[in-house]
Amino acid sequence: MSRVGKKPIPVPEKAKVTYNNHVLTVQSDKGSLTHAVHPDVDLNIEENLIQVAVRRNDKKTKALWGTTRAVVANMITGVTDGFVRVLEINGIGYRAEMKGDSIELHLGYSHPINYPLPAGVSAQVEKSTIRLSGIDKELLGFAAASIRRFRPPEPYKGKGIKYAEEIIQRKAGKTAK
Repeated sequence: MSRVGKKPIPVPEKAKVTYNNHVLTVQSDKGSLTHAVHPDVDLNIEENLIQVAVRRNDKKTKALWGTTRAVVANMITGVTDGFVRVLEINGIGYRAEMKGDSIELHLGYSHPINYPLPAGVSAQVEKSTIRLSGIDKELLGFAAASIRRFRPPEPYKGKGIKYAEEIIQRKAGKTAK
């Protein structure tokens, strides 16, 4: 049994939820998100609660049960509060700046890297931090991971792009005899 899937999802008053033909739509003043729900999983929407139920009782369906509950909860949190990911840039000469709807990154390569932000993700750049925000958690995480992939942090000096909450395990360098 999925312990995550059993928990009901509270729906705030400012979110409007519609569910037709296995397509869930959540709307608010920040925007709207749509998700196609798997046919083996069903949603029961009552007054201010959403309960996720399964139609079959096999291993695959139980996995979908918890996943569907987490996705729906993230949709509701996204349209009501939004999500934020913060990236830190460490390294001499490494910097970022906004150029319209894209981020220009100078990361020690011979050329600057232009990363166009996906629709639905906004960014703020301050000194050595990039603050990404949006209502879709999956899209926001993808954008943050794509930016981090340009120069992941290295374990000796910690140079590169890392998540703000990430801890880099440092290695000792070469030691002289």
